[in-house]
Amino acid sequence: MKQWIAALMTLAAAAAPAFAAEAAAGPNTPAPPRDARPPAGDALTEAVVRQVDLATGMITLKHGALDNVGMPPMTMTFKAKDIAMAKRVRAGDSVRVRVENVDGVMTVVKLEK
Repeated sequence: MKQWIAALMTLAAAAAPAFAAEAAAGPNTPAPPRDARPPAGDALTEAVVRQVDLATGMITLKHGALDNVGMPPMTMTFKAKDIAMAKRVRAGDSVRVRVENVDGVMTVVKLEK
């Protein structure tokens, strides 16, 4: 029993400096620097328009990773936010897009040529 208590006291003594250092940091310690990537809400992904269907407002894109919706690079058809967006592009155009899940439908909400 005495050995167990001695081991516990040794462990407590060894851990004390670590707890003291953490407490000394306190709430006034500056936050670590953020990485230089833009906020997720502003991220645009490189893509190439493969097909545009003006009747349905659908745009087929070969796109890079869409991190905000957890989608790897692939070719997929998306709903355009509005018909005007679909009318601005043609098959073969290189674009930058923002895709979001809008009411359960993957939708191109921002498109730049």
